[in-house]
Amino acid sequence: MIDVGGVGILVFVSPNVSAAQLVGTSVSLHTSLIVREDALTLYGFESSEARDLFELLQTVTGIGPKVAQSALGIFSVQDLVSAIISESGATLERIPGLGKKGSQRLVLELKEKVTQFGYLPSERSIAPSSILWREQVTSALLGLGFSSRETQERIEAISTQIDSEYGQNSVLNIADVIKIALSSGTVR
Repeated sequence: MIDVGGVGILVFVSPNVSAAQLVGTSVSLHTSLIVREDALTLYGFESSEARDLFELLQTVTGIGPKVAQSALGIFSVQDLVSAIISESGATLERIPGLGKKGSQRLVLELKEKVTQFGYLPSERSIAPSSILWREQVTSALLGLGFSSRETQERIEAISTQIDSEYGQNSVLNIADVIKIALSSGTVR
């Protein structure tokens, strides 16, 4: 509930946006009004980019405002756009209410449209905060003959190392991340 000039307005926000707010403080949100026959529903976002992606997600058949907002509650705009462009169905299937067919439809209908957000992932570079590096490294290690258990152990071991050594905003070469994973333990 947001007080605007003495009028309380109900704005639906993702849990991460809600958790960042304090009662009684001033907040600025970028909003999207969804008009239905029986309701006017207002959704709020921290950035205009997130709002624009929210609106674009709803153009996909079968995706409404609740699924679109849950997608932006789980992923940052950059991670979601990168997952769509790189056709990472497994990543997109984590969105509540989407499923396998929904994620395929999302990629098919939006792959060309999301390039307007300017997050063009390189096959060679990743952001350490991105969840996509885990999938790429897991695939590489499994392809090299590591067991699922060994792969998971190495992913967990290098996750904290990457965050502490490189920080959240740097960009790494995926080959370097795989080298770190290979050197993080002994081959059995």
